[in-house]
Amino acid sequence: MIWAGIGLRAEAGAAAFADAMARAGRRPDALACLDIKATPALTAWAEAEGLPLTHLTEQDIAGEPTLTCSPRIKARFATGSVAEALALASARKGGYRARLIAPRVHSACGMATMALAERTDT
Repeated sequence: MIWAGIGLRAEAGAAAFADAMARAGRRPDALACLDIKATPALTAWAEAEGLPLTHLTEQDIAGEPTLTCSPRIKARFATGSVAEALALASARKGGYRARLIAPRVHSACGMATMALAERTDT
């Protein structure tokens, strides 16, 4: 199973989400976003794609080690990449170990990012 973490700007729409997913290189089985970023557009897109959407908190991703690091994101969320941290944290739910299989990628418009993770023990 592949978990995708998705970071987004408030004005991001379906085209940005679809482009980020295409750039990630694989279709995930599930999505995770920050609860404060669960926009109607993201919720509608996830539903249209048939992808369950999990909402995580800032505390859920704080301190999560990531492959990439944005100083602005690190200062705001205590992790280097929201998308990567979301992918890892959602894949780890239930006490599993996980690894990133695709570091964050940006949609062409820059409105959405996506990273992919999978469990390493199932």
